[in-house]
Amino acid sequence: MSDEVLFFQEFSVLGKDFTNAGTVSTEIKSILKEIGFDPVKIRRAAIASYEAEMNIVMYAKRAVVRLSATPTSIRIELEDEGPGIECIERAMEEGYSTATAEMREMGFGAGMGLPNIKRNADDFEIESEVGKGTKLAITIHTD
Repeated sequence: MSDEVLFFQEFSVLGKDFTNAGTVSTEIKSILKEIGFDPVKIRRAAIASYEAEMNIVMYAKRAVVRLSATPTSIRIELEDEGPGIECIERAMEEGYSTATAEMREMGFGAGMGLPNIKRNADDFEIESEVGKGTKLAITIHTD
């Protein structure tokens, strides 16, 4: 199989927009179903993209989410304008959270977002600059 791009789309996510939170990850799931990927791979992509989208909504001002699909992979890249992550190692620990009391009242902030993203990705890259933002690259191999 080749690595020709079957699908590419960019999405925008706004910070603090809890009303529309989850819309992009739901759309990604629908697109991947329509393409015909394995339901297990779709589920992993949906979980990872949802967790990432919620982090954007909770912490960033805005972000761009890019979905690209080839016959052999699903790749989701996210680039936000936000506070950045001071200590990535700490943020990757299950249960660690910087969520506010308000976010916790809404049911968010359990400290499982980044660990769940990593667990559902075959390849996971994260880089962050304090005061500038965070970039994630999530790849799920489909072959």
